[in-house]
Amino acid sequence: MVTVYDVPPERLIVEVSKKLKETKEIAEPEWAPFVKTGMHTEKAPLQADWWHTRVSAILRSVYLDGPVGVSRLRGKYGGAQDRGSKPYRAVKGSGAIVRVALKQLEEAGLVVKNDNKGRVITPQGQSLLDNTAYEIMKELAKDDPEMSKYL
Repeated sequence: MVTVYDVPPERLIVEVSKKLKETKEIAEPEWAPFVKTGMHTEKAPLQADWWHTRVSAILRSVYLDGPVGVSRLRGKYGGAQDRGSKPYRAVKGSGAIVRVALKQLEEAGLVVKNDNKGRVITPQGQSLLDNTAYEIMKELAKDDPEMSKYL
């Protein structure tokens, strides 16, 4: 059985974001085109569909690391802040982006709260990620016959 662990994360996140675009519960907020993703960035994201990409990356993170909360996800999506002549320092990413993304994933039924321990993936969310991973593995098996042993 193919799972999220068996496929390249970049491919998985792109494919899941395409599927999440079709979901009505997951929509880009009105402030999304103008917001930075954290203190460590200078400008807003350049990708037109960055919101769905971030939501699918958060869904994958909840699958792999769950139960996980907003603070740990902020740390994961943070980076190094340029402080002029002083050394760079690690800072967390935007909490609003993570919170809104988690709320949208909860409304879609892909993530659920777990008794003050954070969010965990639901069977529906796990199925979405694993089925997408299976589709990616089938594509990889077409190019490389050795990958077909994982199917």
